[in-house]
Amino acid sequence: MQRRSFLAAGAAAATLAAAQSNPASADEKKRPRRVALIGCGWYGKCDLLQLLNVEPVEVVSLCDVDQKLLDECADLIADRQASGKRPETFGDYKDLLAKKNVDIVLIDTPDHWHALPMIAAVESGADVYVQKPTGVDTLESKAMLDAARRTGRVVQVGTQRRSTPHLIEAKQKVVDAGLLGNVAFAEVCCYYHMRANSNPPAIAPPEHLDYETWTGPAPMRPYTELTHPRKWRAFMEYGNGIVGDMCVHMLDLVRWQLDLGWPKRISSVGGIMVQKDSLANITDTQTATFDFDGLDVVWTHRSWGNAPDPEYPWAAKIYGDKGTLKLSVNKYEFEPRGGGPKLSGEAVIELDEYPTDASDKKDWALELHVASAIRGHMRDFLQAIDQRSRPVADIEQGHISSASCFMANVAMELGRTLEFDPDTHTIVGDEEATKKLARTYRAPYQHPATGKSS
Repeated sequence: MQRRSFLAAGAAAATLAAAQSNPASADEKKRPRRVALIGCGWYGKCDLLQLLNVEPVEVVSLCDVDQKLLDECADLIADRQASGKRPETFGDYKDLLAKKNVDIVLIDTPDHWHALPMIAAVESGADVYVQKPTGVDTLESKAMLDAARRTGRVVQVGTQRRSTPHLIEAKQKVVDAGLLGNVAFAEVCCYYHMRANSNPPAIAPPEHLDYETWTGPAPMRPYTELTHPRKWRAFMEYGNGIVGDMCVHMLDLVRWQLDLGWPKRISSVGGIMVQKDSLANITDTQTATFDFDGLDVVWTHRSWGNAPDPEYPWAAKIYGDKGTLKLSVNKYEFEPRGGGPKLSGEAVIELDEYPTDASDKKDWALELHVASAIRGHMRDFLQAIDQRSRPVADIEQGHISSASCFMANVAMELGRTLEFDPDTHTIVGDEEATKKLARTYRAPYQHPATGKSS
């Protein structure tokens, strides 16, 4: 408790200092916050529409390398925002940021395009909401954290389980209330059949897509129907597979619930065991163990077969000597060991207050149970901006959860356990593994941590 009090006092002092050094002018207080979106696909629209639902911001600019998605999003926002104005559109995020006319930037690009625009956005003076995971490699992710701290900007990562109403309730009523007792083990999992299972031929990119820029710092692959939009997660070149997509959320959920920092050791095994005919190069089967020195969090995914618990196909389960807590995006259940009252809660759906949740077009329709979580995440982000404080999914928390998952893939590739030193951001006694904490950027793009490209 003394340590927590010390940290709280330090955070309060830092918040006060930041607020004093970033006073808002009278004009800034009167006008709506000016917002830009970089990445106008499915989740870009979902995030931006929920931001519009919680505050009458003015969306002034949009950026995407797909002209069709860009135009569709601009028309949508003109119809939704109070001013009725059509945002200015850009094909290059650097041109958007150069105008210096935005307060908030949302980044909803594919994973391999998270780091560079996020760093550029905070350096331009904007506060940022960036989708998870934070980049595609550990040192890239660390560079994002460093940029946020260097510039003093607020950065919220899209790990919105921390703002999900029923999961907040579970934390308060079960974990914080001590109902679990001693906890030494948690399971996190995903059994969705979400891996691409086709083998399409290479084709020419559509004319409305700037594929060269879409590829950006990633290795250049032949374009297929799996590349864009929304199916790019089939390839490790653009992300970190199902571990980098789905484990980030559930590992972060457990870390938040139990107040965990960095894992001490990370190990992983897996591969393409069943779905061998697909063009996809991500694993279809993988287990990773995150060792928090006395508490193991074990991840499993299979993109084939049945889920062992059909009610919790994507979930976290925390085991204590006094009971078990099951958590998912849809609900939570606590069952005490040896009998006693059970506790449960369900996702909050608010169609009466937000009817557009059910009316958005199929291409950007959000699952109803997630909408309230995004709204809560956006409210927390806006409050942190007002207070110049750390949001609930601050970039440091996003970095820890994301980089831990990145390193699980490195551990699987090398076939050994990694002991991570967060102070130096190296793998203890393992130069080969340490070198794999940063990917090679395709020229002429330069990695933000190493300054190098291929």
